Amino acid sequence: MSAEFIVSKKAPAAVGHYSHAVKHGGIVYLSGQIAINPVTGKLEGSDIKTQTKRVILNLKAVLEDSGSSIDKALKVCVYLKDMKDFQKFNEVYSEYFARKPARSAFQVAALPKDALVEIDVIAEG
Repeated sequence: MSAEFIVSKKAPAAVGHYSHAVKHGGIVYLSGQIAINPVTGKLEGSDIKTQTKRVILNLKAVLEDSGSSIDKALKVCVYLKDMKDFQKFNEVYSEYFARKPARSAFQVAALPKDALVEIDVIAEG
């Protein structure tokens, strides 16, 4: 069984040297997404709620192009620029992740493009 490397045309282009996702053994491993608008290529929003929504829409696009969906998420890892944004982040997050996958959340020193949030996902394929 070989790995399938996925580049989604519906998600923003990668900021670095990586694939949007890798599918192997019935599992899809997504690279982290930040709030880049796939049409403009620019960071969308200056607040945590707007950026969180854009990140999740980007993740949904990659999951769908991988033959999966947000409802099949198993594990989510969240990187926040400021943990004080956690409650507002969670308000948006809970609208999309009804199944409540396992999750970790961290405050980090910095994110690419000075984003407020980055999320990566592991999902059923």
